[in-house]
Amino acid sequence: MGIKQFIGYSLLVLASLVVSAQGSDFEFYKLSLIWPSSACYPLSNCTTPLPTFFTIHGLWPTFANDTAVPAYGPNNRCNANPVGPDAAVAKLTPIKDRLNERWPNLRAGVENSVFWRHEWQKHGICSDYYKDPLSYFNDTLNLATSTTFDPFKALGVQPSDTPYLLNTLLQNVYTKMGAYPQISCSQRSGGALYLREIRFCLKRTKKTPPSVVQSCPTTVAGGCKDPLTDNVHFPPAN
Repeated sequence: MGIKQFIGYSLLVLASLVVSAQGSDFEFYKLSLIWPSSACYPLSNCTTPLPTFFTIHGLWPTFANDTAVPAYGPNNRCNANPVGPDAAVAKLTPIKDRLNERWPNLRAGVENSVFWRHEWQKHGICSDYYKDPLSYFNDTLNLATSTTFDPFKALGVQPSDTPYLLNTLLQNVYTKMGAYPQISCSQRSGGALYLREIRFCLKRTKKTPPSVVQSCPTTVAGGCKDPLTDNVHFPPAN
């Protein structure tokens, strides 16, 4: 092997190692919960009746700079020999009823299992649960339905036709939990902002499930930009 070939090969191996390490050094998880009345617009695209509680979007490994770990694939072999998406969904039978209720696909005509498969491919495989999808989904269910992460309790308000100042919602959560969440907003025609998701950040520890709450590095996402001026609709359940 010539020197140029050797150098090229070495760089290729190094790049492969770097790519393989992506995801293994993430800092925390985001537990993301959806408010269906805000997320479903127009309603004709969504299942009916809509849930009257926050449903689950996912549990996401996240880097310290608040960027999501890339999805598992050719450019990100974050964990070796993970359970694949189809095999992962097949293992969820013991908790399928709970998943159908709390982790539904809100889009009409799309099976819930399609959503679960997507979340495992995009987030679960690069988590600490990469060999145990049943625990990944079950632990997420337990976190999302616990009183600790009850969005109504954390936000300190109920859905209303009158919008709330975003900073009020963030401060309410901080007062109750000692940490700031991330609130993601959708924006409708006319510029009105809607509370689409609330995301709780949890420190990554050696044990699962994660349970230690930390402030999210970024408190706003989506259409929301400025907590001090953004007024956010939190519409009653349809």
